[in-house]
Amino acid sequence: MALVLQERLQTTSADFQKIQNDLSLVVDARQKLEAQFSENELVKKEFASLTADNTVYKLIGPVLIKQDQMEAKQNVDTRLDFIRGEIKRVEGQLKDLGEKSETKKLQLVEIQAALQQHQQPTSAA
Repeated sequence: MALVLQERLQTTSADFQKIQNDLSLVVDARQKLEAQFSENELVKKEFASLTADNTVYKLIGPVLIKQDQMEAKQNVDTRLDFIRGEIKRVEGQLKDLGEKSETKKLQLVEIQAALQQHQQPTSAA
């Protein structure tokens, strides 16, 4: 019985660790998305202060290419919409992984309690 509980503890512990690693990766991804979102918001604010006489350039590799102002604004808006969608998707992953993490944590506590109960009578005898 103790051997079975020990194996369950190891398996559940490994599962919990994997969930924690996945959670860490998703948190990193969300932070990167937030940084991209902030950067694009700043670009959008800068575009708002442009006049029709201003020229917009796009960096493609090592070269600056002249770009239409309206096209550049639309590109930034599209990028912001995409990033918003990705943030929403990642937040869903965070919620899901958080729930899985809590479930595994409860399972670990139950297994550890069962192991302790199983070991108490043996050490008392």
